[in-house]
Amino acid sequence: MSFARGLLVAALLALGGAVAHAQLAAPRVSDAAVAGPAFPGKLSEFGFFADGARQRPARGVIPYALKVPLWSDGAEKLRFIYLPEGSQLAADGEGLLQFPVGAAIIKTFAFGEGAARRLIETRVLLHRADGWVALPYRWNEEQTEATLALAGGRLDLVTPAGEAISYAIPNKNQCKTCHSRDGKVIPIGPKARNLSREWLGAMWKAGQLDHVPAGGGSLPDWRTRATGPAEPLARAYLDVNCAHCHQPGGGASNSGLDLRWEQSDPHAIGIMKRPVAAGRGAGGHNFSILPGQPDASILLYRMDSAEPGIAMPELGKASVDTDGVALVRRWIAEMGK
Repeated sequence: MSFARGLLVAALLALGGAVAHAQLAAPRVSDAAVAGPAFPGKLSEFGFFADGARQRPARGVIPYALKVPLWSDGAEKLRFIYLPEGSQLAADGEGLLQFPVGAAIIKTFAFGEGAARRLIETRVLLHRADGWVALPYRWNEEQTEATLALAGGRLDLVTPAGEAISYAIPNKNQCKTCHSRDGKVIPIGPKARNLSREWLGAMWKAGQLDHVPAGGGSLPDWRTRATGPAEPLARAYLDVNCAHCHQPGGGASNSGLDLRWEQSDPHAIGIMKRPVAAGRGAGGHNFSILPGQPDASILLYRMDSAEPGIAMPELGKASVDTDGVALVRRWIAEMGK
């Protein structure tokens, strides 16, 4: 069981009422740091963790996991949300959960396992009265603190696949590139369809979610990617990894691609769709997706590259997600049968 999944199991138990005495006595989050106007210089100023190095959450901070993950060079993601006392999430169909002002979404990126695990960065989304604010924090070598990195940063590391890369911590403006729709910063991860019904049900029973929507948990399980039906898994992958930009109002809306899970128009998702601009990113190909011919499809060509100017996504990736590429390849190949 991975560390992140272990945290999720613990969260479900806690939400069901089996909260350990130590957690009840854990430090509380600073609502002033979350909702106030300042950009705290240290991650610890928020109080999100009772033990940051072990990613043990403070009281009121709830772990969660996604059914289909977002690829970030194979990093393990440790995900948490914080809700101010007495507040709750609101479900809006199968899409993004609606967070109250004063809430926070916390995501730590880590590489390695066990004693060799290294925390790289923690990104926070803070829901303030004037909207969402995205801030990146970089962990020190001692793993004792993460410091605000408004300008981002880079460090050399080796991925779980054994590939040496230059890992990029995004700057504050780059955070907005993905977390933006119609010019406003928004969350992109916690959609009801990409959260388990068990987690949603536990949140509802704890009074921290207004209801469990019918479409909650509807995305397929990523663990079945090698053998499960290709179409729903590939569509779910594109929804999670690409649709935050490739949708109306997104950062890449000018491409004409709409890769959201709910989009049903074949042309909108790229099938037999010609690119808006046929630059080097097209690789000499004519269609985003050419049924039955993955190697002639622009979408797969860009997914299967780590070269700047060609690679998609443009940010948050220095290596190729071989599992994602294999799945999308199988999906496109099956279109010709």
